[in-house]
Amino acid sequence: MSGPVVVGVDGSPSSMAAVELAAREAGLRGVGLRLVHAFGWPAAHIPPGGRIWEPSGGGVRELIDGTLTKAERRAHETAPHIVITREIVVGEPVTVLEIESRTASLAVVGSRGLSRFGVLLLGSTAGQLAAHGACPVLVVRGRPDPAGPVLLAVDGSPAARGAVEFAFAHAAAYGTDLVALHAWSARSDRAYDQPSDPPFVTYDEGRLRDEEERVLAEALGGLRERYPDVAVDRRLVRGRIRHTLIEASADAGLVVAGARGRGGFAGLLLGSVSQALLHHAHCPVAVVRSGQE
Repeated sequence: MSGPVVVGVDGSPSSMAAVELAAREAGLRGVGLRLVHAFGWPAAHIPPGGRIWEPSGGGVRELIDGTLTKAERRAHETAPHIVITREIVVGEPVTVLEIESRTASLAVVGSRGLSRFGVLLLGSTAGQLAAHGACPVLVVRGRPDPAGPVLLAVDGSPAARGAVEFAFAHAAAYGTDLVALHAWSARSDRAYDQPSDPPFVTYDEGRLRDEEERVLAEALGGLRERYPDVAVDRRLVRGRIRHTLIEASADAGLVVAGARGRGGFAGLLLGSVSQALLHHAHCPVAVVRSGQE
């Protein structure tokens, strides 16, 4: 997709870190950067007949303009040659950014933002946008200036194909390695011959491990040939998937996961693994649905 990189700006330290990463992404992709501030002042707080930009005489417009000017300066310091546009949109942040994502190649947000009253929010906009966004969503969190390989969460589901392709493209653009990690356990549905088999039935561990090796190989199929310069470290780990990925993210520069993995419920737009990473990963997290790469 050739649309701009969209970043949500609210003036918080987390959103300014998101601006830097979004500018870097826009520069590497050769697309523009769009700075968006969602102004969601409640109607109940606008005096009768008052102008939305001047509730109770406050210089809200000037404050927002100042925030966007600061963000634009930060973006240009990171990527001097990118084209930057800025927009102030009346509406709730999640709704505004979801609409913006429909024409974007990537949406970037911080994991902690400021509410309209300056109260810190944890993950509300980030989590909802990851679930409902129409393009890949990159959430900036964890340690500052993270370095390391791209960590790809492999589950073997068709829905995760977009995440695999995004991870390879990102690793190629940044000139970094790719760690493809597939965590498995005896609780996997592949451990049993029939869906109705109870979890205490005997299973062949060797056969199950071979099956998980196949899942990992098939998930990467075709991409290693398309990206021959990306060094791939295949890791098959027996353990709890969320714990394993969060632990591995301590050495990564970015974690990439699908929105819903194998075993997820069709009605849930954001799976438990993606949610866990958005709240606990030690580095930025990209959530990609199939077809969004």
